[in-house]
Amino acid sequence: MQQDHPDSIIGINWGSSNLRAYLIGPNGERLDAHEMPAGVATLDRDDMVVAANTIRARWPAARHAYAAGMIGSNVGWIDAGYVECPAGVASIAQQLVPTRIGELSVSIVPGMACVRPVDGMPDVLRGEETELLGLLRDGDVGPDAIVALPGTHTKWIQLIDGQVQSFMTSMSGELFDRLASGGLLASVLDGPGEPGPAFAEGVHAGADRRLGLGALLFGVRARMIRGTLPRTATSAYLRGLLAGAEIADALALFPGLRSASVPLVGSGPVTRLYQAALSEIGIATHAVASADAVVCGFSALHAMTVTAR
Repeated sequence: MQQDHPDSIIGINWGSSNLRAYLIGPNGERLDAHEMPAGVATLDRDDMVVAANTIRARWPAARHAYAAGMIGSNVGWIDAGYVECPAGVASIAQQLVPTRIGELSVSIVPGMACVRPVDGMPDVLRGEETELLGLLRDGDVGPDAIVALPGTHTKWIQLIDGQVQSFMTSMSGELFDRLASGGLLASVLDGPGEPGPAFAEGVHAGADRRLGLGALLFGVRARMIRGTLPRTATSAYLRGLLAGAEIADALALFPGLRSASVPLVGSGPVTRLYQAALSEIGIATHAVASADAVVCGFSALHAMTVTAR
């Protein structure tokens, strides 16, 4: 465990399932990290206090603490609300919500909300804003870019002039998990669900939009039964279908995506799936580790907060 010092800060990515905390040095370097299966969906308020006290005890000298994610939602410690887009680091820093969880004084980062100009529909995110701020601060993206954050609920985000302009959330990850755990398709899904020929075929079928996703999903079962899709390839084909349909939606909302080099911020396995899917469509990507972006984002928020004092 790294010894902290008075100029360090604590950044906590506190989601529904897990808590990931980082000790961050004065120059934005990650000094230490601590992870717990202590997501807000599994904790009552007393349990949240225990988790916060654990972090404070680990790094007692750190002066400031920040927390992003579901801890700032209506099922977390306190509802930190949303910053309306377009917005950047200054807007988020101005709406931090100071609070205290047990022994830990902490500023909760608000989420972001937008109305997409293309379809006039609202969307919200919480937690990903810190990763976006880190990308901008670290130079992983320019001021005008399209960013993807693959996961259970993947975010596709448009940056204009260094601010989040609008974004789209896709539930492809959750759809796969639900379809694989119960219902009609669960009985036929098999195989590793990784990039390969069946995955690529699914990507193109989902992206071509010749039929809607509902019909294509049933086709996974029909193709297996009729022998045109091996059982061991069904999981890969389904993942490809979902990814391809999602990319088609992102292209409809953000046409500039086709000529962009898209940063993919997330864990290794899911990032590799999206890299393979986007490559099939002819879209360049580069991977960014989520932890690196989060740490850099907390550092950017702290710098903005200190400047405002």
